[in-house]
This record gives sequence, C-alpha cells and structure tokens, in this order.
Amino acid sequence: MIPLAMIVVITVADLLSPSDIHFGALLVAAPAITASFAGAWFTGVIGLLAITGEIMIGVHHNRLGTENMQSELIAMIAVSAFVVVFCLIRDRERRVLVQVRSVAEAAQRALLRPLPESLGTLRLASVYLAAAAEARVGGDLYGAVRTVNATRLIIGDARGKGLTAISDAAALVSAFREAARRGLSLPELVADLEDSAGFNPYDFAGEWPASEETFVTAVALDIPDDEPVLTLVNCGHPPPLLVHAGEVTPLQCENPAPPLGLGDLCDHGYAVCSFRFDEGDLLLLYTDGVTEARDAAGVFYPLADRIGAWTQEAPEGLLKRVCDDLLTYTGGRLGDDAAMIAIRRMPVADSGGAYGPAATSGARAF
Repeated sequence: MIPLAMIVVITVADLLSPSDIHFGALLVAAPAITASFAGAWFTGVIGLLAITGEIMIGVHHNRLGTENMQSELIAMIAVSAFVVVFCLIRDRERRVLVQVRSVAEAAQRALLRPLPESLGTLRLASVYLAAAAEARVGGDLYGAVRTVNATRLIIGDARGKGLTAISDAAALVSAFREAARRGLSLPELVADLEDSAGFNPYDFAGEWPASEETFVTAVALDIPDDEPVLTLVNCGHPPPLLVHAGEVTPLQCENPAPPLGLGDLCDHGYAVCSFRFDEGDLLLLYTDGVTEARDAAGVFYPLADRIGAWTQEAPEGLLKRVCDDLLTYTGGRLGDDAAMIAIRRMPVADSGGAYGPAATSGARAF
C-alpha cells in the first residue's frame, strides 16, 4: 500500500499545485521502493502507475510536449525497467538459494539424523548450532545406535571447516553406525573408527595430490540398560558433564587417546573409563564450539557453571536453556559450530517398555 499511496499523494499534490511547482519527479521513488520487497510483476505494475500519474500531470498542466516533461518520463521509464530487471535477477537467485538450502538440509538429515526422544532407559535430546548464518551442516557430528541391551553414542568434531570437515564428519558417523551394531567392544569400536578416519581411498592414485592432515576429536560411550554405569573412550574431546544430585562433574579420563586419525601417536591401546550413571542423572555431551564461545570481553562460555542452575530440566529443556543462554552470551554470533546431546537415565517403569521385544530385537542406528 505504501507505493500506491505515494503515487496518489504525489499525483494529487502536483495536480492541485500551481503549474510552476512540480512534484511529479518524485513518482520515480514508488517503483524503486517497491523493488525492495516485491516481485517483478508488482514492481512493473507500480512503475506503470507511476508513469500514468506523470502523464496525467503533464496533460493537466499542458506540459506533456515540453522537453522537461519528456525527460522526466524517459527517466521514469528507464528506472522502472531497471528495477524490474533487478527483481527478475534477484528472484532467480533466490530460487537458486532455496534449492541449495533444501539440498543442505537433506545433507544434514543424512549426516545427523535426529535422535529419538528415548532409547532404552534413556531420554535424549540433541541440537546443532551452525556458526555460519546460512549453514545447515558442518564438521561436528553425533550419532546413536541401539543394541540388544545397551545404547551406544558418539559425539565428535572434525578438524577444520568447510567441505573437508563435512566430508570427514560424514565418513566417521557412517562408520560408527556400521561398526557399533556389530557387537564390538568399546576399544574395538574406537579402533575401527580410527581405521576409518585414517583411510584415504586415493593412497594408490599416482597423481592424487597429498591432502592436509585431518583428524576428529570424539567421545564414544556405552550405556547399558541393566547397570547404573557408563563406559567411554575419549579421543581428545572435551569431557562430558555428569549432573548427579545437583552437582556437575566433568568425566575426565586418566589416559585419553589421541584424536581419531592420529592413532599412530598411541601405542598402548584405548583405555576405557567407567563412571556411575544412576536413575535421574543427566549427562551432557558437547563439542568445543560451546565451551570456546566467547563474550564481548573474550571470556569463554562457562558451560559447567551455567547448567548447574538447570539440573532439573528435561533433556530438551536443558538444551533450549543452554542454546538461548549461549547465543545471548556471544551476542548471537558463534565462532565455531556447536553440537550437544543431553541424556537422562529414566527409571525402568518410565522408559516406555525398554525391555520389550521392540527395543531388544536388534541394532538400530540414528
């Protein structure tokens, strides 16, 4: 309505003004403003109405044949044509962007399948925050596999950014989904992931250029249904946070392994760490995009201190609190992608039939 109102007001003002006072040149603003929010067709219609208004003014004041009026008409026609062409190009680029976004979202769903709300005796929630405003995928990864009597999870962060990091993350999460269902022990699973992270399909390609060193920091966990414990192998990743009786404790391993892809630095195998994980306890897995986020003064985000106030939240509620607080803390800008998984162990009676046939019939990957 704004450009239409402009045309009416400017035209009426010029018609009611003396012949030596001209407002008609202002009509060119109507199609120019319309191009900022409307499509090519509507912008073209506004341009035609503005030209019509200019012609009415020229006829009313008997100035239609003057050089000044003709130059104004030519200028208005040129500007209207220009903004219509601009709208056509912008709309075409917008359609391309929509297609690219849809492909990116499909890629994210393939890479990071949404975790279900419950697996066995666990209630889960997951979130991915991309550092780039238009991004939907990145180098962070997570996954879960439901086995016969346990749940296996992984969270990781591939080195670097861009397509290389996305490719490494996709390869590792796919390898995890495949290996985790084969009944391997946790050290064997991590060793299998190490082989996958270090595998280069072009090693024997004579002219393939050498790539930069890549690696993935990760934590792999086993959480059995029938024992109040969890076991994990930490490969250079930030330690999970365990919330028990309102207290937040980082689950530090005495002998963490190198990141996946740098296994040659480790010659003593993969040490498994065990921690108690009782009913009602809450576990938070995260990537360093959370803890290395900074405020305006350059201070790191104090994740362990912040979640201490939200220990009674459900997993999805906790992640919402952390995400809102993190974006507020950083002013809405993250320096790196961030992924989180919140897990609460529920009583068997509240786990939705965790021991029923549907839950124990075989492995299922997420």
